[in-house]
Amino acid sequence: MTQKERMEKGMLYDPGDDAIMNEQFPYLDRLGEFNSCSSSETKKREELMKEMFAECGENCYIQPPFYANWSGHHIHLGKNVYANFNLTVVDDGEVYIGDYVMIGPNVTIATAGHPVRPDLRRRGIQFNLPVHIGNNVWIGAGVVILPGVTIGENSVIGAGSIVTKDIPANVVAVGNPCKVLREIGEKDEKYYYRDREIDVRAEEEGLIWEK
Repeated sequence: MTQKERMEKGMLYDPGDDAIMNEQFPYLDRLGEFNSCSSSETKKREELMKEMFAECGENCYIQPPFYANWSGHHIHLGKNVYANFNLTVVDDGEVYIGDYVMIGPNVTIATAGHPVRPDLRRRGIQFNLPVHIGNNVWIGAGVVILPGVTIGENSVIGAGSIVTKDIPANVVAVGNPCKVLREIGEKDEKYYYRDREIDVRAEEEGLIWEK
């Protein structure tokens, strides 16, 4: 079995293997090009994302700078994904991000890990586990998502959280380690932040402001 095959199966492998490095490095040129785009070059950034990512749905926006080990080659984006400044994705493994996902600034998504055993770490031995983020998830600023984690649809991950285990759908989860704080429920139908009431409703023809 080759090191690349071990890498793809989530097994321990050597990321410094020549075949892996020779495949990985050319992708990084695209990443540099993406980050050098000016603020007005949105069309060029969109085109580069289509080339860089494994999949990229319509109307996706990533605010540079953006960092990824494989330049997004193992990232699968749904549609209407938004990511703020300094998104870092350790995409040695696969990352699946659903539709309408919002990602705050300074978020890290890691698929790669290293054994605790010191002699293996000395050799740089690594493993990768996929990360899955469901539709309509909001990930707050400064969140870190660790290898193998799944976040269920509609959930909110509070700013600064360290997500070490799976988070179910339709919850607010916070902390280090990140834990479910509460379910999304009736109060959220009325309030958008603490005691601030929602005063707008969406209809097919647009937003209608209510007095």
